[in-house]
Amino acid sequence: MVDKPQSGSILGIPYNFERPSLGRLLSAHWKPGEGMVVEKPFGIGYTLNLANWRSWIVVLVAGALLWQERGGRDGLDTDDDTDDPVEVIVDD
Repeated sequence: MVDKPQSGSILGIPYNFERPSLGRLLSAHWKPGEGMVVEKPFGIGYTLNLANWRSWIVVLVAGALLWQERGGRDGLDTDDDTDDPVEVIVDD
């Protein structure tokens, strides 16, 4: 029986299922001189290169959007009338 390859690429998308190590995980996310995305150290696809300043902008924008979606800080909503029911009248 032929062993399946542990790493490679399919249709241009890289994969790597070799046993992960801490050094390989850390070095995969910090590659100075490379682009914003790099191959994942384990799994399928790409991940952010934290040595690139553009990746930090993506992380900050994603964090801000998550913070906004979860409601932000309590007490910032000054318009309390939005929770009241609204009466709609339709004329025929």
